[in-house]
Amino acid sequence: MELTQQVPEIAAYLAADEAIDHEHPLVRETVDRLRAETIDAYSYAVAAYEYVRDTIEHSVDSGDLRVTWRASDVLATRHGICHSKSHALAALLRAAGIPAALCYQGFVDDNGNPDVLHGLIAVRLPGRDRWDRQDPRGNKPGVDAQFSLDEERLAWVIEPQSNGVDYPVLYAAPYPAVLRAMRCAEDRTQLWRTLPTAL
Repeated sequence: MELTQQVPEIAAYLAADEAIDHEHPLVRETVDRLRAETIDAYSYAVAAYEYVRDTIEHSVDSGDLRVTWRASDVLATRHGICHSKSHALAALLRAAGIPAALCYQGFVDDNGNPDVLHGLIAVRLPGRDRWDRQDPRGNKPGVDAQFSLDEERLAWVIEPQSNGVDYPVLYAAPYPAVLRAMRCAEDRTQLWRTLPTAL
């Protein structure tokens, strides 16, 4: 699949915004700690990915009904849905000068109706002339996502025969309808009723 930048300028994928608040002290503190344990951009990207994937619980897996959407809040509370975790990973990468984009997958139910919009990221490491998608959702039985530049190791693969979709657009900021639903939801139960199921 050919990935397409929503914004041509690479600087847009390094910017801070309301959700990817990489200038927040907690984000900076986390970046400094991860940088002290790594030797280059690649090892830092792997460490940041594994930190978000493994130490921040997916809210569905943990049963936590709180909704986090800002990267600093995800790091503070140590939980979030896929979109939240993607915001946190994007913030950790961007704060270290590594371009990161938000991207999405769509899944359908057994009747072919849009059912779930899944959030992940794409990273562009120095010296590479392409984006590589990564999925920090968090592993569990049946899900084994890994950081990889050779071939994608995402939580879920969209099979050609399925009605699911890999959206090719790389967003510099969270998709507006997704962010709006997350910001307005009182809890995850309400979020499931208002979160878009497709782009």
